[in-house]
Amino acid sequence: MSLSLITVNVGAPSLDRARRQLRWLAERTEDVLVLTETKATAGSQFLSEAFTTAGYAVTFPDHAPGELGVMIVSKLAATADPLGATLDYLPARAAGIVLDTADGPLRVIGAYVPSRDATAAKTERKKTWIQRFSRALEATASEAPLLLLGDLNVLEPAHQPPHRGQFVPFEFDFYTGLTEQHGLVDLFRRLHPDAVVHSWARRADLGYRYDHAHGSAALAERLISCEYIHETREPGPDGTRLTDHSGLAVRVSMTATISLLTSDPATAATRAEPEPTLF
Repeated sequence: MSLSLITVNVGAPSLDRARRQLRWLAERTEDVLVLTETKATAGSQFLSEAFTTAGYAVTFPDHAPGELGVMIVSKLAATADPLGATLDYLPARAAGIVLDTADGPLRVIGAYVPSRDATAAKTERKKTWIQRFSRALEATASEAPLLLLGDLNVLEPAHQPPHRGQFVPFEFDFYTGLTEQHGLVDLFRRLHPDAVVHSWARRADLGYRYDHAHGSAALAERLISCEYIHETREPGPDGTRLTDHSGLAVRVSMTATISLLTSDPATAATRAEPEPTLF
């Protein structure tokens, strides 16, 4: 038996795009969906309500007006991970659940690290969030294996192309610190040490591997696969994309003990849509 997860940046979707994303997500076979760049708007709320109506466990922290964050959707019974209550700065940017497995609890953390521009305010905002998130990871550290998924908005130091002029030391330090400080392994690099893969691109020849999966050493030993899913960035029949990020799917050799009774969230969403009125 195995346990599967996927992270996808949904790009603060409009209601129309969220409907299309839901149809795609409803067909995925993963047990857990980590959706990043959610927002307290109709599109993200639609996704939350559709999955909730279909019986999934949905973790969707309160988002301050205009703020972005994370939603975790699970076909498996889940309890709250302590990191969510420990992070004290832009808390919607991370969410966590604990899954019960045959080998004990598994912590799943979703994160959407703030982006920045050249302004001092945006730079300080990102730096502060990274510091507080790292502090929360350290404060909640336990023996339980941990899987961190999401859009980290940072690159590995050896990234190709380098993009060196666009990033500053504290951003690279966050990536390396996940391993050196917190003992987490880059799961994609564990299986594909030399692959040049991008999960977001301004243009075809200028890509970035922003979306990551990191796991504790115990979890890395159980890693089966870690692959990018690029179809989310490919134009559909109407010429539009689901999102501008690739998904990242992870499978580990762990067996969940409690599955929820779920139905098709796309059908559930249709049932939940308000009836049209004549007035």
